[in-house]
Amino acid sequence: VRAWLDEKPLTLDADGHFFAAFDRDAGLTATLRAELADARSLASPLTISARSWNIERVNVARTPGGATEAFMRIRRPELDRIAAARAVNADAEGWRQNFVWPAKGRISGRFGSQRIYKGGEAGAYHPGLDIATGGSGAVYVAPADGVVTLAATTPFSLEGNLLIIDHGQGLNSAFLHSSELMVREGQKVTQGQPLGRIGATGRATGPHLHWSLMWNGSRLDPLLFVGEM
Repeated sequence: VRAWLDEKPLTLDADGHFFAAFDRDAGLTATLRAELADARSLASPLTISARSWNIERVNVARTPGGATEAFMRIRRPELDRIAAARAVNADAEGWRQNFVWPAKGRISGRFGSQRIYKGGEAGAYHPGLDIATGGSGAVYVAPADGVVTLAATTPFSLEGNLLIIDHGQGLNSAFLHSSELMVREGQKVTQGQPLGRIGATGRATGPHLHWSLMWNGSRLDPLLFVGEM
């Protein structure tokens, strides 16, 4: 009747099913705990296999300094909208489905890639999967059913025209840099439905689709959700 992954409570559906996942920097052990209807408690230890990541070591120092206050005045409201969209937890069933590729093309950036600078200082790792289709305008589709919780038609400073789809159970997809969005906030979408067009809005060096997945604050590798392209 209740379950937890370590200390994180899990959402159970009517049949007692749930979704749970581990982010890139999770430890190698975890405990799945459950409370049964007869008041018994169960605990199952889990072993998590380590993965190799694309780590680039460069013999240059990281550029000092951070975001300016002028930039943060623009950025804070954007971050608030993103956090609100990811906290919706919509009544959607996409989390049950076998995900499909939202677009097909060259993989130009992999989840988990990271640069280590001179002195051992680590930059932020790449939080999603980049798909380059050779130019702007290609349509991308919903990888699974869900509800649109954010459709930023006024470009965000980094993400550009940002779209977030809630697949239920705390699992959501974000699509960055779109040249056009074809859906609106609050709209239900089905797997394979066109969502927008690939572009280079926001901070992007060229047209591509950045697809990221998050579950209750944990960033997940989209490659684990899809089969061969």
